[in-house]
Order: sequence, then structure tokens, then C-alpha cells
Amino acid sequence: MAALNAIAAAASAGGAETGAVGGASSAAGTGSPAPFADLLTDAVGQVSQLESQADETVRGLMTGTGVDVHQAMIATEKASMAFELALAVRNKAVQAYEQVIGMQF
Repeated sequence: MAALNAIAAAASAGGAETGAVGGASSAAGTGSPAPFADLLTDAVGQVSQLESQADETVRGLMTGTGVDVHQAMIATEKASMAFELALAVRNKAVQAYEQVIGMQF
């Protein structure tokens, strides 16, 4: 969720920081900004992980293997919200790309 939180922070900051995406630093801890592509890759991986966890909990609920309804609902909502955030970031990135392409030099 760290990558999703970093992307959400960058979106809410409106790009106020220069050179850093939401203040996220690299895994080495050097303070240098993490590449945006790495943040997106991590976020997609986390969305996939949350979706697989939601699938497991729903499957457990349906088979009656000790999963409560509220656990299944929480897992599915987490996966849904993470997907919506990733989709919103993707849409903003595409919109920014289209604006850059439309620029005349």
C-alpha cells in the first residue's frame, strides 16, 4: 500500500514538490525520488495482491471455511478502492501525456 499511498499523496499535493513524487524516496533510503514507473509497477502489483486476497476470502465465505461476511466485504472493498485509485492515476497520466503531445514547440 506504500506505493498507492505515495501516488495518492502526489495526486493530492498537485505536483507541489519538484523532483519527487509525493515525497516518496527510493528503497535504498538515499532520499532520491523513486521513478514514477516503479511506483506504478508497485501499485499495480499491490492491486493484484488485494484482488487475489479478496478472491480467497470470498471463496472461503462461499465454501464455509471460517471466513466471516465482514472479512469478505472488507477485502472486496479494499480491492475495489485500490483498483479505482490505480485507474484514476492511469487516467491522469494519459491526460498529461495527451497534453504534452498536443504542445507545439
